Amino acid sequence: MADKVRLKREIGLFGASALGIGAIVGSGIFIVTGIVAGLAGPAMILSILIAGAIAVFSAMSVAELSAYLPEEGGTYSFARKLISPFTGYIAGWIWVFSNIFVGAAVSLGFAQYFVTIFPAIPVKVIAVIVCFSFLLINYFGVRESTLINNVLVIFKVLILLFFIAFALGYFKISNFTPFAPAGPTGILMGAALIFFAYTGFARVTIMAEEVKDPENTIPRSIYVALGVSTLLYIFVGLMATGLVGTAVLSHSTSPLAKAISITGSPLATLIISIGAMIATASVLLTTIMGVSRIVFAMGRSDDLPAFAGRLHPRFSTPHYAICMTGACMIAAILLADLTLVVGVSTFAMLVYYLIANIAAMKIPSGIRRYPAIIPFIGGDNLHQPYDLPWADRLVCRGDRSRNGNRIVCTHKL
Repeated sequence: MADKVRLKREIGLFGASALGIGAIVGSGIFIVTGIVAGLAGPAMILSILIAGAIAVFSAMSVAELSAYLPEEGGTYSFARKLISPFTGYIAGWIWVFSNIFVGAAVSLGFAQYFVTIFPAIPVKVIAVIVCFSFLLINYFGVRESTLINNVLVIFKVLILLFFIAFALGYFKISNFTPFAPAGPTGILMGAALIFFAYTGFARVTIMAEEVKDPENTIPRSIYVALGVSTLLYIFVGLMATGLVGTAVLSHSTSPLAKAISITGSPLATLIISIGAMIATASVLLTTIMGVSRIVFAMGRSDDLPAFAGRLHPRFSTPHYAICMTGACMIAAILLADLTLVVGVSTFAMLVYYLIANIAAMKIPSGIRRYPAIIPFIGGDNLHQPYDLPWADRLVCRGDRSRNGNRIVCTHKL
């Protein structure tokens, strides 16, 4: 019976977009903002724009890949099919290791905001409890996980809009001088670090077999999530700087709560602290979903023990993969250092998305949605044979016929 269980397509466009927003808007905007402020000063706004622009290019590649190969596992599956099984194996482990520590980091971030309200409870105890709670939610079904994430995303967006509106009355333009105290170096260092906050835009690709109409839904949701998140980052960064300046932000582990406290409103500070907990909780929820699906895909492809690729006969969730993911995150919580984790995870994600971009270059030119960015990857190297074992699973939106080693669709994939 377990072998006949299939993943359920429960995620629509709103849920898919919320997965991306939930993964992006969280640790970056509520925690990493302070670190970037210390590197770039008020010019962190430029850091955000640069990181967003870099993310757009990777988003185009990932969107194209997800339309071409809508399979569970994201870049792990893309690299495995389009580059080599070994490259996919490396990509899978990069994602698993880096995001296990990301999950630990955002759990600790949640706990740090929580203790500003209830200071008597130890930070790591709170972090373990919230991680275990979301492990259970993931275990019991993708519909339940997606619904809870949708609610969390709606609340945290509303709270961030409240932060922006409330801060307008206390905004000081003098806090933007000097604008770039560390010069271009600080701006670029800030951009490299804030990219950590953008890496969640491709979260939905990892769950492609649980998305309705994935060939259309996934690319659209990626662009929606990236656009909404970038706007929020820019305006929140502007308001936070205008409230207290980047020097104050850089010395706080809860920079937005610190910024809003300058208004003298305990209620506003409480709302932002709650918003931070909601935001980091949403990131944690989607991180557990993402890592467990990579582990599931690797188990299904025999890159991990086969039991990791099994589904629960009742809930249709990769229950073994979810439990393995949660256990590793809880262990990491006891060891994680926030600044170190952010730096290591950012580097790992840069390598991960580099692999995704290389995989996108391998998409056959005849069905490519976007032009090839790097010229020497063109020509015959992009005309991969279509008679591979996975070719028959490609979906044409019309009749298809063979022309030599190429499948010709009457409509785009």
